Amino acid sequence: MIIALRAILVLGGLLLGFIGFGFFMDPAASGADFGISADGAHGLTSIRADFTAFFVVGGASLIWGAVAKRGDALAIGGALMLVTLFGRIVSLSIHGSFEGFLPPMAVEAVLGIAALIGARILPRS
Repeated sequence: MIIALRAILVLGGLLLGFIGFGFFMDPAASGADFGISADGAHGLTSIRADFTAFFVVGGASLIWGAVAKRGDALAIGGALMLVTLFGRIVSLSIHGSFEGFLPPMAVEAVLGIAALIGARILPRS
């Protein structure tokens, strides 16, 4: 059970890091994949900086927490995922659904819950 939990967290962290790297290398294309378009240099800078930071820090905290059995790092990654999930739920209730809305929510729910469970049990294992 603990090995599976740690594997989910590390793989999820790698996924987030990969997404963050995409925002760093090509903010216009990665932003478009997320339904975001940039308005010139200001928009591209914001996408590159903000989205890279969110995904890389979130992914690194999941990886570090899983490998080092650090509950504090996992709590950070879990909080990022669950706040994002909450924001999506609020947006769905206000704006309605769109094609492809479910997969990101599923990933955020799984990683957020796994991170909070890991924060609770991994430091004791």
